[in-house]
Amino acid sequence: MSRIVPCIWCDYTAEEAAEFYVSLLPDSRIVSIQRTPVDTPSQKAGDVITAEIELAGQPFLLLNGGPQFPHSEAVSFQIHTDSQEETDRLWNAIVDHGGAESACGWCKDKWGLSWQITPRRLIALISDPDTGRAARAMQAMMTMTRIDIAAIEAAADAAPANA
Repeated sequence: MSRIVPCIWCDYTAEEAAEFYVSLLPDSRIVSIQRTPVDTPSQKAGDVITAEIELAGQPFLLLNGGPQFPHSEAVSFQIHTDSQEETDRLWNAIVDHGGAESACGWCKDKWGLSWQITPRRLIALISDPDTGRAARAMQAMMTMTRIDIAAIEAAADAAPANA
């Protein structure tokens, strides 16, 4: 059992969000759905209060807390991808399911949670010891919403402007 389990506040959508999130990644599952045993100020007995899930083996708790605390970009979940196909699949799953595109590989799901769909190749290119290559890769990434690995590789490999 993990000692630290991120808790994601939901506006009474924990069960729906749990089902969607576990569909995104292998080694993901709904561990349990907890229902409140009594009426509370905001819910009736039997309503879902929490959903325990694992995403790629990482535990999370989704809490049906109500509308008081909306998500912001201050916290996001980064998914490292191994190919353009995986990058596109995850991006499209989130955006096409009521989400929204943002910049530099970021998107928001329909519940307002921010995700970074980040190819490992992007990380390698912007960390290249050749600072010119890294800068060209970073500049290309800064123009994108969904990350295009081939375009970033081409930018990194392009001859410097003053060569």
